[in-house]
Amino acid sequence: MKLINSDSNSNSNTTVLEKKPSELKQKSPRYKVLLHNDPVNSMEYVSMTLREVVPQLSEQDAISIMLEAHNTGVGLVIVCDLEPAEFYSESLKSKGLTSSIEKED
Repeated sequence: MKLINSDSNSNSNTTVLEKKPSELKQKSPRYKVLLHNDPVNSMEYVSMTLREVVPQLSEQDAISIMLEAHNTGVGLVIVCDLEPAEFYSESLKSKGLTSSIEKED
């Protein structure tokens, strides 16, 4: 921690404390929610389910994620804290889609 005197010429003894970046609170780890390719369900069902489970996704976002999973085998749905990631993944699984989570690098 670094001490800085804010008023050196006046009679007040005001001191400001500055924290170094290393002393700032660490961010909680983030997790990726992944959608795996689905040869069973229709593309429309997959994109509709993505929007239902993750309401902040636009229709175009859901279609892009579905196509990414279809073309490459896995699509990135969202990156968030652990608890919501588990919720999203489990919700996708409950609707018949294959999903997993992994820690963001």
